Amino acid sequence: MAYIKAGEDTAGNPVNIFYEDWGQGNPVVLIHGWPLDHTMWEHQAIGLAKGGSRVIAYDRRGFGRSSRPWTGYDYDTLAADLNALLEDLDLNNVTLIGFSMGGGEIARYLGTYGDARIARVAFIGAVTPFMLKTDNNPDGVPQKVFDDMGDAIKKDRFDFLQSFAKSFYGVGMISHPVSQGVLDWNFTVASLAAPNATRDCAVAFSSTDFRADLEAVKVPTLVIHGDEDATVPIDASGARTAKMIPHAEYKVYKGAPHGLFFTDKDQLTTDLLSFVGR
Repeated sequence: MAYIKAGEDTAGNPVNIFYEDWGQGNPVVLIHGWPLDHTMWEHQAIGLAKGGSRVIAYDRRGFGRSSRPWTGYDYDTLAADLNALLEDLDLNNVTLIGFSMGGGEIARYLGTYGDARIARVAFIGAVTPFMLKTDNNPDGVPQKVFDDMGDAIKKDRFDFLQSFAKSFYGVGMISHPVSQGVLDWNFTVASLAAPNATRDCAVAFSSTDFRADLEAVKVPTLVIHGDEDATVPIDASGARTAKMIPHAEYKVYKGAPHGLFFTDKDQLTTDLLSFVGR
């Protein structure tokens, strides 16, 4: 198993970030969404590695096999973890691909560290530019939605995760776009995350303003979003992100929910292969 050290926690213990490293070629770094880990990228990682890329997929601190510190779940720290990975592995000409919460790491990384190592970026169902509804962000999501989410996590995290997954993949009375096996896998991965990381990351992705960070995105950019995304609504996120990055290529997946990395896995893999290969 491979790890890099991304600083220390408040007690002086090392924060180790776990990653998988597959294939050869120009590097592609996959940044997972909340509340999952790097294994959500199974189909895309295999496709990209077979397509001639070196694929690095890592677990965010608090998730998967990475360290579980008590603090450090703000985007400044999470972007610093990404920077530590790129520096430790000395990666250049990198394609960054971030799903959901992972899009925030891309934006904050570019806004803080620049694009000297970065060739292109892809925002997939991303939380950018700013999820929360405020006086100067009237198209955002009301605070009560996130407060209710936090209360549900606090009351019964496991029940919340099972209910959340159904909306995540667009499962309803009639619609069953994923198998029970996928829902079981999703619950297992999400339930094994650190409880404080699950809670604090939800606060981070719901309240962090990335609008200034997106101004730093000058490299080729791909934005993909499902128009039936009930978790990160397209009008408040994907559509606005594409508008704020004038050179971005914008793809809308018709009928796709948030978890399109599985429901639309073949199309997503094909689109990423095309984007990475340019």
